[in-house]
Amino acid sequence: QVQIVESGGGLVQPGGSLRLSCAASGSIFSIYSMGWYRQAPGEQRELVARITSGGSIMYGDSVKGRFTISRDIAKNTVYLQMNSLKSEDTAVYYCNVVTSPKYSEYRTSWGQGTQVTVSS
Repeated sequence: QVQIVESGGGLVQPGGSLRLSCAASGSIFSIYSMGWYRQAPGEQRELVARITSGGSIMYGDSVKGRFTISRDIAKNTVYLQMNSLKSEDTAVYYCNVVTSPKYSEYRTSWGQGTQVTVSS
């Protein structure tokens, strides 16, 4: 079982910045990737950013150039630096952890979500 602790969400004004943190623990011997997804009211959950164990990074189109994902391997933690925030970034942000306990088996775990609200 993977435990996920998210932090860093909150209220910020347009143009401001926030940094989200996601720490994984428990059955995390074989993490394949960690990342962030978000879901706004009435919208589908979408990829924000994702980083694999090999260092490959993927960003959602809407956040490219504004958000940066990074990791601390020793701490099993990923960070999402969010700059130039827009009202459209308002959503619940969910940390996603994918583990590969054996061969081609991949398992995904989700954090409970942290609210990010961008508003004046």
